[in-house]
Amino acid sequence: MGSSLKSATFLMESRLRDAARGNPSAYYDLGMVYSSGAEGVDVDLIEAHKWFNLAAIAGNERAQECRAEIADEMSAREIIQAQKAARAWLQITTRAAA
Repeated sequence: MGSSLKSATFLMESRLRDAARGNPSAYYDLGMVYSSGAEGVDVDLIEAHKWFNLAAIAGNERAQECRAEIADEMSAREIIQAQKAARAWLQITTRAAA
């Protein structure tokens, strides 16, 4: 594994840990990664929408704009799938925090 791939993997793992703790900036960062294909991750608009949605719920206005931008490129079915994924994430992390 190359050093850039190792650092990208570490960054993703770090952001996911932060997201699991409810960190809104981690939600936004993950949305950016999945919407742009950064850090060696494949572009995944459903995942990006999910993370932007979570950041938007937490009050991040830029995430609201990003979510709207990528929603224009998604089907209604994909948006519903992303919204379900965001609700599932909230249920899991809310239970874990309790």
